[in-house]
Amino acid sequence: MRVRRELLRWSLLAVAAAVLVVFLVAQRQSVEVSYGRSPSSASLPAEGSAGELSDASVPSVEEMTARVAAEPVVRLPGAVARWDEGRVRAAAGPGGTRILVAPPGLDEAERRRVKDVENAEIRIVGTEVSGGVLAATPDDLPGWRAQFATADVTDQVLTLLAALRKQPSPPDRDDLRWREPTTAELAPVTAALRATGRWVAPGATLPRLPEKAVSEAFPGGAWFVVLPTQPYGTPLPGYGPALHRLAPDRPVVVMYGGWIEYHGPGASEFAEVAGASFYAQYGSRLSRYSYPQLNVLAAYLARVTDVRYAGLFDRPLPYRPFDPLRVALPALPWLFAGCVAGFVALSIRTVRGAGRRRPGEVGPGGTPARLAGLSALAVELSLLTDARSDPALVRGIGRLRSARYALDDGLPDKHVRRLLADAEAELDGVARDVRMPGYRPDVYLRGRLS
Repeated sequence: MRVRRELLRWSLLAVAAAVLVVFLVAQRQSVEVSYGRSPSSASLPAEGSAGELSDASVPSVEEMTARVAAEPVVRLPGAVARWDEGRVRAAAGPGGTRILVAPPGLDEAERRRVKDVENAEIRIVGTEVSGGVLAATPDDLPGWRAQFATADVTDQVLTLLAALRKQPSPPDRDDLRWREPTTAELAPVTAALRATGRWVAPGATLPRLPEKAVSEAFPGGAWFVVLPTQPYGTPLPGYGPALHRLAPDRPVVVMYGGWIEYHGPGASEFAEVAGASFYAQYGSRLSRYSYPQLNVLAAYLARVTDVRYAGLFDRPLPYRPFDPLRVALPALPWLFAGCVAGFVALSIRTVRGAGRRRPGEVGPGGTPARLAGLSALAVELSLLTDARSDPALVRGIGRLRSARYALDDGLPDKHVRRLLADAEAELDGVARDVRMPGYRPDVYLRGRLS
């Protein structure tokens, strides 16, 4: 019975040590989780490769300088930017301000000539607003919407004026107005959408839909309404909400010039994220170039696809194969604690049994008691070790196991004491490594066996 109890006791210690090693190794593992690789690849191409450079050009620096000196606002042919003249005039003050407005789609050399007009306090290329070394850009969806849907740069001009005059920036205002489409306006749109899935208004530049980008962003299909940049200061027809009421389950993408918005299922979950990330990345390029609407729409749909693969849509989670370690890992600390508790309980019984002398056995401070004490010490030290001290602890436990087998087999006491001395040296090294003087064997055993 005693041999069976000792076997159980040391088996518990071995299991505890194995569990501890497995748990520590698992903590060093790193797992890279990916929802899925987005198949989208569309983005705005590099300058000059996507038709974003227009045929417009600007005069010489000298000619533009002379024109700016003669009149406060100079609009070059093809310029599109508009602003609230009353608010800008009030912000400029009695001295006024000189503004040079150039068309979008200029190449690098032409933009450089515009920037070299030094007497222009504010220079606008397309809808990109700059002055000196400063530039003003929107930083929210209402600002981007006004800029790309109606070429409104009022907030940017006011912000730049305040910065140039070292004044507080005025609060942004969303002055964009909307109106409900009339029945006469909505009828041809819905008819075209039901027939072909798209409606392109006169003046828009979309020759076709980017089919690959559409299928990746909306596998079930969508309706597309494309309009040119809307006139500044006039209410925009709200096709998105109107069409969403007609077909609540149908994704609806509406494009006003360079501004794109989504209405339909899941709009509250992803539309704002997709729009904000898209215009935050590409807003500066869209403001100074004249990209075809096909390129802008393809890049926007690619961003929608990226958001879908980021897990913001209700998509099924990817398959994960069964991992026994992942499932069992939370239970390992409890298994370790149970094995340690069982070992300590059996060790206490062994120590107490050692106090009852038998023929040929040593007294309470003898070999069996010392073996039990060092075994208990090994268990307590196992809770404090790390990668540096683990090897010494394992060697000490091995010596203790050999001493137990030698004692049970009736080997000479000298041999048992030598094994215990080796184990004590290993455990003493562990106690020094973990900086616990109270766990050095001579101190620990003196208090335990006294």
